[in-house]
Amino acid sequence: MSYKIIFDTERMKHKHTGLYFFCKHLGLSLLKNQTTDAKLSLYYPDSIKKDFGDQVHYIKQKSLHKFWMPRFNNVDLWHSTYQLSSYFPSKGTKTKVLSTIHDLNFLKEGKSVQKEKYYLKKLQDNLDRADCIVAISKYVKNDLEQHCDLRGKPIHIVYNGNNIETEIVNQYHSAENNQHIRKQLLFTIGTVNHKKNFHVLPYLLVGNDLELVISGIVNEIGYDKYILSIAKELGVLDRVVITGPITEEEKYQYLSNCAMFVFPSIAEGFGLPVIEAMSFGKKVLLSTNTCLPEIGGEEAFFLDSTEKDYMINFGKFHIMNLINSTDRSSHIKKWAGQFSWDMAAKQYWNLYEEVLK
Repeated sequence: MSYKIIFDTERMKHKHTGLYFFCKHLGLSLLKNQTTDAKLSLYYPDSIKKDFGDQVHYIKQKSLHKFWMPRFNNVDLWHSTYQLSSYFPSKGTKTKVLSTIHDLNFLKEGKSVQKEKYYLKKLQDNLDRADCIVAISKYVKNDLEQHCDLRGKPIHIVYNGNNIETEIVNQYHSAENNQHIRKQLLFTIGTVNHKKNFHVLPYLLVGNDLELVISGIVNEIGYDKYILSIAKELGVLDRVVITGPITEEEKYQYLSNCAMFVFPSIAEGFGLPVIEAMSFGKKVLLSTNTCLPEIGGEEAFFLDSTEKDYMINFGKFHIMNLINSTDRSSHIKKWAGQFSWDMAAKQYWNLYEEVLK
């Protein structure tokens, strides 16, 4: 029997975000690693180019579908890729739903009690609609078990893959055109907002000559200026750059040439940039919040606190020791190698079959 499956890539309309890359890389790997007789279609925002090629069947996503979704009577499985999605098959259809849950960050962002209740209800409604629930880390699984009613449904854990391929790493390690990026550089990348906690990073520049580059889309008005105001107050403004969104090539250049990757996030479901940096053999300095100890593992360094005095002390007396410590790049790359989109895709195909049979 041939099944019809829809993979929801609606979140790809928000470029330079983790959900964009999740949908893109998992979608490509699902198409590449198909293990069952099924037709995989993509529910796709019509506003952007077709990243999956011309041989794939696309179903146009429309805003109207939030309120009235076509019945898709002949679809056997819908893979929802965003925990607060408003896009699902119409109730009353026989379409099964597999739902990937990335995080419950709205509980860690200082939102009002009313907003937290609203998002929790939205998430609960989506979990109730799901026949199969997937968490992207053990941390997210524990959060779901603590804050939601799973109605006895089991939670499967499928780790995200790694966007960086070995060939790319080798290419940038041997390239001669990246030397304009200084080696004494701290680098981070992600959506620039409070939950990423990037404003604590200028404190690490006190007592040393390191520079800091923060890349990513600024989606919280004024937060970038707040970071720079702290840098100015510390007298390190000339060593801090907020680039905004960068190309993949620029990201690889920074990852290849930075002295250390820093990621002090306080709300994270997986932390893909950490694995990307580790793919280059880079030492990573992380907060102990949420999933980061799980993802960074024994090859990461951790901040016991991100409070001002602790961070200043760390910059003055510890960070250069870490940067100049024994080279463990081969071990770090090996750790990153366990996260694979092909492996994730194969796990999802197994779950598709399990749900459908």
